[in-house]
Amino acid sequence: MRLFLDANVLFTAAHNPAGKAALVIELGGKGKWEVVSSRYAVEEARRNIAAKYPAADGRLAELVNFISVIPSGMGRDCPIRLPEKDRPIMEAAIRSDASHLLTGDLKDFGPFMNKPKKTAGIVIQTVAEFLDSL
Repeated sequence: MRLFLDANVLFTAAHNPAGKAALVIELGGKGKWEVVSSRYAVEEARRNIAAKYPAADGRLAELVNFISVIPSGMGRDCPIRLPEKDRPIMEAAIRSDASHLLTGDLKDFGPFMNKPKKTAGIVIQTVAEFLDSL
């Protein structure tokens, strides 16, 4: 299994080290699955951590060590209707051959959650949904 993490999952894992998002990364580091994200997502998470929880910046840097970080998409080849800011995330998830895209963005990704036939075979879920499905 290869899990692609959206910026909000990275952000949550960094500022809540005892939470489910951090657990997903920790288990990936132990070989339970592969964890992937994009430069775009990591930079977005860094900006948000710096603005809202600057003390968690070091934790985010530690977590990124357990993640394969791939180049970001340009947002031009997104197979589903998403806002411009989310298209590079979906493209990178596809390019990484992810089995899952984990996100907390219910507003924009919500209509596509658990519909892999519409999302290039990728199961889009929240972290909680993913863990509950195991």
